[in-house]
Amino acid sequence: MDRKRLITAVLLLCMTMFAAVADDDVATQVNIPYEMFRLDNGLTVIVHTDRSTPTVFVGMWYGVGSKDEPEGKTGFAHLFEHLMFQGTENREGEYFSPFTDAGATGMNGTTSEDRTNYFATVPTGALDMALWMESDRMSYLLGAVTQEALDEQRGVVQNEKRQGENRPYAKMSDRMRAGLYPVDHPYRHSIIGSMEDLDNASLDDVHEWFNTYYGASNVVLVLAGDVDVETAREKVTHYFSEAPSGVPLVHPKKWIPDLTENRKESMYDRVGQMRIARVWALPGLNNRDTTLMYLVN
Repeated sequence: MDRKRLITAVLLLCMTMFAAVADDDVATQVNIPYEMFRLDNGLTVIVHTDRSTPTVFVGMWYGVGSKDEPEGKTGFAHLFEHLMFQGTENREGEYFSPFTDAGATGMNGTTSEDRTNYFATVPTGALDMALWMESDRMSYLLGAVTQEALDEQRGVVQNEKRQGENRPYAKMSDRMRAGLYPVDHPYRHSIIGSMEDLDNASLDDVHEWFNTYYGASNVVLVLAGDVDVETAREKVTHYFSEAPSGVPLVHPKKWIPDLTENRKESMYDRVGQMRIARVWALPGLNNRDTTLMYLVN
């Protein structure tokens, strides 16, 4: 996902999060004002001002996901997401603790095929703390990632995988990916990866992943809420201007699966209820045809 597509995806998500629909006419005319600027190190910042509550949403979108995992390293993007919530060279303890103490809500992170994001909604007075915490782990994470920390989070992710695979219909997702995407397609493997690949993840892999994908030039920072662009520029420059830019990235080209005929597959599980899934190969998140397909469904 290149910078333009990442920014577009972030804006679409922000519109979904902050749009208040009053009637049918408004529903087709969502327009959320925002301003955007970029630091010298490449960090892109989107600011949406909303003074309705004394809170600010702080979101970091890194342009890396499971599609970037090489063969034998499946699940690593998600595993690394977990490591980002540990300590850094400048602080010990869980990442969530200062946010909880400040009264923040919604602290979490997620991984998809195309991006990894981290977010929280903080009281306006805690914005400096949140920005420092994000800039700190962007620049000073690796010195605190020990073998013990890696093993701990590896166990958490593998347990998460076991829980998912023990649910009804759990194997459907893997079967659909295998039927939809050709061999070597970056979306063919699951985001959580294989047990074997997770077992083999090493500290060297952690360093390589961080140094390659977690530079400032591969990030979109979103500030939405009780903050104006002038304040945002001042604070973001203060906390992030010295963050390393990172490695210039070459992103993969679009690879839309070419399915020449309909396929039908059946699976059986110990569940007393039938489940039917219909899957199409679509041209991408920001394509108009994809949007129309989601609306139809």
